[in-house]
Amino acid sequence: MNANKVGLGDLRFYVPRNEIRLADLVARRIAEKPELKRHLDRAIQTTGQRAIRFPAPSEDTATMAAEAARELLEANPAAKTAGLRWIVTGTETGVDHSKPVSAYVQGMLIKAGIPLPSNLATFQVQHACAGASLGMLGVAGMLAISRVAKDTGLVLASDISRYSLSTTAEITQGAGAVAALLERDPRLLEFDPAAAGYASHDVDDFFRPLDSITAKVKGGYSMECYLQSFFEAWDDHVARLGVDRVEWLRGLDAVVLHTPFRNMPEIAMKRLLARDLGMDEAGADAWLAGHSFFDSVDIIADIGNSYSASIFIFLASTLRALRRRFGDEVVGKKILFASYGSGNVMTVFTATVASGAGAVIDGWNLEGVMGGALPATMEDYDKWTSGKDQIAPAVESGRRFGLRAIRADGYREYGY
Repeated sequence: MNANKVGLGDLRFYVPRNEIRLADLVARRIAEKPELKRHLDRAIQTTGQRAIRFPAPSEDTATMAAEAARELLEANPAAKTAGLRWIVTGTETGVDHSKPVSAYVQGMLIKAGIPLPSNLATFQVQHACAGASLGMLGVAGMLAISRVAKDTGLVLASDISRYSLSTTAEITQGAGAVAALLERDPRLLEFDPAAAGYASHDVDDFFRPLDSITAKVKGGYSMECYLQSFFEAWDDHVARLGVDRVEWLRGLDAVVLHTPFRNMPEIAMKRLLARDLGMDEAGADAWLAGHSFFDSVDIIADIGNSYSASIFIFLASTLRALRRRFGDEVVGKKILFASYGSGNVMTVFTATVASGAGAVIDGWNLEGVMGGALPATMEDYDKWTSGKDQIAPAVESGRRFGLRAIRADGYREYGY
C-alpha cells in the first residue's frame, strides 16, 4: 500500500421514493402489446430485477447528489468538512453541458448551512457508469501526494437511467446517488490507487446521443464487453500488484462489481471463477454465498440501474453484510472492486476494511433508505418517462433539496 494511507472514510446513499413494481409495469406493457410477453418474461429472468425507483417532481441528478452529500457531511466531524479540497461528481446524466453537478451541489449545501471552504475544486468525471469510480481514484491519488494532512475529498455518484419504452431495457431503469468521503488514514476502506487495473476499448455497446434523453444499448453485446474488460482489468490489477491471480482471488473476502441489473455481477464472477479457479456452477454458487455476495447484491433488484451509483450502493450493502457476519473481525477483510463504464472502461482494485469500519457501518441506516418507497401511479411514471423537467412548489417529506425554477436562459435554480 501507499505510504500515505488513503481511502474511504464514510459513505451515504440516497434513492428516490417513487417506486414502480415490475410486475405492474410488465403487465401493462403486455396488455398494450401481447407479443412482448415472451421477451419481457425472459428479460425479468435474465436481469433479476423487481422494481424501478425514479425521481419525483423537482428532483434530478443534482438534488439527489445533494441529499446524499448533506447526510454524509452532517454525520462526520466538522474537521473533515473544514479540510474539504475537492468535490467531484461522476455522472452520465448531468444537468448542464458546461457546469458540473458538483458546483450545483456546492451551492445547495451552502444554502443548507453546511460550512464549505471556498478554496476547493469542483469538477465532473464522465465515462458512463464508471465516472465516479474514476473520480474516486483520482481524488485518492491527489490525497496521497498532498502536503496538507487535513485535506479530504467528496466524491458524488448520481445518475438517472432512462431507456426506450416497451423494450426489454425499460425494466432496468432506476435512479440513485451516493456521497463518499475520501481521507487519509481512512476509517472505512483503504486502497492503493496506483495498483488499480484498467482496460478500455472504443465500442458502441451503449451510448446516449446529445439530442436524446434515453440511452442506446445493445444488451448482449454490452454484457460481452463487460466480461472482456473485467478479465483484462483484473489481470492488469494482479500484474501491478505482482501477485499470483489464483492466490489473490482465493484470498478475497468479498467482491463488489458494477451492477446495471441484479444478475450481471453474478454472471461476471462465475465466468472469472470458472477461468481462474476451475469452478462449475455449483462451486461458484457456494463460493459467492460464502463471500456474502447474495446477501449484498439483492438490494439493486429493488432500485434499478443507478449507473455510477450502483456499485457504491452494492458496496454499502456488502460492508453491512460483512459487519453482521464478522463483527469486529471485519477489519482487514479484502474486497475486490470492479467498476465498468460502457463505451468502454473497466477499473479493478482491492480495498481493505480499515480499523474504524465497525463504528462507521453501525451509523448507517440502509433499511431506512430502502424502506421509504412510495407506490407510484402509472401516471407518475409516464410523466417521468417523458423526460421533461418537472418543477414542484414543495418537496415531499424526506427530502431537503429541489429544482425550484429553470430560467428563461436555461439556468437551473435550486432551493433548500
